Amino acid sequence: MSHSDATKELKDDRSLRFLFEDTDIRGEIVRLDDSFKEILAIHQYAPGVSQIMGELLAAAVLLSTTLKFEGKLILQIRSEGQIPLMMVECTSEQEVRAIARGAEHATSNNFDLLLTGGQLAITIDPAQGERYQGIVPLAGGSVAYSLDAYFAQSEQLQTRLWLAADGRQAGGMLLQQLPSQIVADLSEREEQWTHACTLAETIKDEELLLLSAEQIIHRLYHEDSLRVFAPSAIKFHCSCSRERTYGALCTLDGAELRDILDEQGSISMDCEFCNQQYVFAEEDLLELLPPDESITLH
Repeated sequence: MSHSDATKELKDDRSLRFLFEDTDIRGEIVRLDDSFKEILAIHQYAPGVSQIMGELLAAAVLLSTTLKFEGKLILQIRSEGQIPLMMVECTSEQEVRAIARGAEHATSNNFDLLLTGGQLAITIDPAQGERYQGIVPLAGGSVAYSLDAYFAQSEQLQTRLWLAADGRQAGGMLLQQLPSQIVADLSEREEQWTHACTLAETIKDEELLLLSAEQIIHRLYHEDSLRVFAPSAIKFHCSCSRERTYGALCTLDGAELRDILDEQGSISMDCEFCNQQYVFAEEDLLELLPPDESITLH
């Protein structure tokens, strides 16, 4: 398959789940193309920033597929490097969005310089119930290594990720050991897990970006018995709205809103994720403003 044929085939933004038959291991492969391009088109990020954002987006989609409820998964990096803040979200509907804040002058392609002293927060935010957050220091010079370390130190099921991104597309693969249902013997479970991961370690970044999920599965596991599920579509979507923006204004002091209106004539709020602008005139904010004391009643 030529480079152009592969690129053409992959413009479908999807994730694909597969199970290893006769084992307790599942896998997921994600491809982000147009959704990633839409995010990058909103802001002009340097190549190093775009690459990390792509890897973080791929990771968010892969990890969101492990959730069994309606809600969203958020990955957020804070650092003392050239990228002070980066945040990506993926909902249970596989809608993604992302932002890097304060990275306008980032010039490096070096992970450690871009994210010096960084920490990665993993937040699970269900529509119903309490939020959960875990935090891990960035290490190993990559998002995948840092996430692997997080799962290795937690008491959760064994989980490994492989991630890749450039300025056009992003891709990734996840392997996860499932609770014991098929194989009870610990040594056999470990042998199966090692086998799956050893083969996955041979995947190259360019293959994650240029091969389809089906090709990757065949390339790695053509000698294994697998069950492959129907793919799920991924798209860029921002959850901002005029109503939510109004809700944010409700948290401000009415006198402060009055001062802004007197100075500017209206209040404009921009969404950082999608650049959508919401403009509120005085008549839109009457319920939030203090009484007009210039009117005297007799």
